[in-house]
Amino acid sequence: MNKQEKQEQIVGMFDEIASTYDLANRVLSFGIDKQWRRKGCDKAFAILGQKRVDQIVDVACGTGDLLLYWRERAQKQEIDVARFIGIDPSVGMLQVAREKVDFARFIEGKAQELPLEDGGSDIISISYGIRNVVDRVEALQEFYRVLKPGGMVVILEFTKQEKSGIAAKGVDLYMKKILPAIGGLVSQNYAAYKYLPDSIEGFLTTQMLEEELRSAGFEMKYSKSFSLGISTLLVAQKRV
Repeated sequence: MNKQEKQEQIVGMFDEIASTYDLANRVLSFGIDKQWRRKGCDKAFAILGQKRVDQIVDVACGTGDLLLYWRERAQKQEIDVARFIGIDPSVGMLQVAREKVDFARFIEGKAQELPLEDGGSDIISISYGIRNVVDRVEALQEFYRVLKPGGMVVILEFTKQEKSGIAAKGVDLYMKKILPAIGGLVSQNYAAYKYLPDSIEGFLTTQMLEEELRSAGFEMKYSKSFSLGISTLLVAQKRV
């Protein structure tokens, strides 16, 4: 299977689970993912340090969940955001997003081929999506291209674990056995949620992802793992 075929297969899988995706996320994370998303938004706004933001772009936006948090946190901190844009290659996900989020513009598109102008965005985010981008290096280069100098990239992702011990074994059991069973039950698509732990196992460690961001021209500003390392937040800035 070549890269294009693999990417199309992943997109097709997300089309199939779009209608139950939000419910499955809440159940599988016990709702803690809301805290992770708010933390990412707050940290990016704090580092950016602006009360006026022209454009926030959420890549692999799925059902538009993170865009709700971007607006919520902006309003709480009295930050004026002119435009919100969601981009995703899954038509099924975008259909749900358009019904749920009425303040953003949604575009069908790939992370590695963003349909956006150079240097026009203040913030680009991607939550639990960079792992599913086959051409990841090209995607990071695209993020750099469309961001303004000093702009922020925010990544939330399940990174590969290197730790050992009882806690790590517990996380491994949950991700490989319990999560696919529950996700499959909620979505009626076991294969999609079996893909999740398999994709994490084949993904990068946090340190490797940080290095790829640096290689793309970003300066790391913040990196933190949550919930025994299940989820990792990385915030980086395009050099001025």
